[in-house]
Amino acid sequence: MISTLAEVLYYLLEFFIWLLIAQAIMSWLLAFNVVNYRNQVVRTIWEFLARITEPLLRPIRRFLPSFGGIDLSPLVLILIIYFVQRAFLIPLATHRPITLW
Repeated sequence: MISTLAEVLYYLLEFFIWLLIAQAIMSWLLAFNVVNYRNQVVRTIWEFLARITEPLLRPIRRFLPSFGGIDLSPLVLILIIYFVQRAFLIPLATHRPITLW
């Protein structure tokens, strides 16, 4: 039971990582005027990605120093997710003890 739940959580976090990557790419495309925010499809996609990712990125942005327009919070969140996956979810899914070494 726990291993199945750990696997589902692992894949949900993996999907969230892809959403973070999509949000970062979309922000670059908007910043360099490759896509137009006035387009309804672009705006809908951007607002969806922002609503999904912002609640977890906002607290990280408060702790990170300003890098002059470069937002490193998605990278930090991806690293945190990878740590949680490797340190907790994979051992739970494979019935190994959880160790942080």
